[in-house]
Amino acid sequence: MFPFLFARPAKPLGVLISALVFASAGSAPALAQPQRADAFVAGADCSHVAYFESQGGVYRDGGVAKDPFAILKEHGVNCVRLRVYTSSTAQAKADPYNAINNLDYTVPLARRVKAAGLKLLIDFHYSDTWADPGHQAAPAAWRDLPFDKLEQQMYAYNRDAIAALKRAGAMPDYVQVGNETPGGLLWPMGKVGGSTDSPEQWSQLGRLMNAAVRGIEKSSGAKRPKIIVHLDRGGDWGTTKWFFDHLLEQHVKFDIIGESYYPYWQGSLENLRACLNGAAARYQKPVVIAETDFPWNPQDEFAKDSAKLAGIPASQQGQVQFVETLGKVLREVPGGRGAGIYWWAAEYLPLTGVRLGGFEGRSFFDAGGNALPVIDAMGKLARTSR
Repeated sequence: MFPFLFARPAKPLGVLISALVFASAGSAPALAQPQRADAFVAGADCSHVAYFESQGGVYRDGGVAKDPFAILKEHGVNCVRLRVYTSSTAQAKADPYNAINNLDYTVPLARRVKAAGLKLLIDFHYSDTWADPGHQAAPAAWRDLPFDKLEQQMYAYNRDAIAALKRAGAMPDYVQVGNETPGGLLWPMGKVGGSTDSPEQWSQLGRLMNAAVRGIEKSSGAKRPKIIVHLDRGGDWGTTKWFFDHLLEQHVKFDIIGESYYPYWQGSLENLRACLNGAAARYQKPVVIAETDFPWNPQDEFAKDSAKLAGIPASQQGQVQFVETLGKVLREVPGGRGAGIYWWAAEYLPLTGVRLGGFEGRSFFDAGGNALPVIDAMGKLARTSR
């Protein structure tokens, strides 16, 4: 997610990929033992909590100021997602909103998540700032490395990052190897699709992702985190199939398929259902909605499109209905493989002078920092979806 982009097209890689989507329309790649989802994850991306707090943000439940992670826990949310950048201290200081989420910032935040009794998902962007389908810039410090050195750096970075979290008592339960990666990551070395859709590029992407997994495994010990590969294609089964067919040909090790689903970008609930059901059936792996949201503010710029595509009004109760509807979609995924939902920008509050992309009107808290009913709806999913 790139939150200060106000009008991301529904299929930003369509021009690059459309001619290739159905090239792998045959049988599914060879798979390991079919996997079923564990306990249902009702998650919230709260990566900017400490940033909002530093700007004076206060989170309340029933009118009482509380730690936001305690609020989530008390209402039944069971996992928090935190993104991680490779940004330097200087970069983070120069542009906090867009670069603060490095390890120095994230490790203490992850410790708070674990102290609250919540599970933890670490979302590695492998970039100095936001990574998404149109932005996968390699870290400035890695940009001139030849491929073999970049592969080694990917291993070392993941190894050291997981080790730092483990030392802090914040071992993640899940790790995303990249964020919204239908076009690959660490561009240009790991870019795929369009003019870069070649066996060589797919081999490089596979090697980079497997290097990341090896690094995670090295520092994890006996029980490594579940590995998630995340696309932004929750309404696009064709591109999802194209990507994962190719990825599995590279023998990339992962456990869970993640998809972003925002109605105003990824389309109808029927498209979401087709994508999740198709992925679960073809790859025999759990699927999660790794990012989603819905407006509580009827004046939100995407309120009209969200309401039209989901058939749900943009309101506080509309958020609840949206969560309940997504829960139903996931419960109906074949083989019990509908594994969870993560609400993006759950912690957002209004800030003066910072472009937030309107996500403060789609969060878990109103403009005064008061917890909204959607938190209870998410907690109920965790209790009733297994």
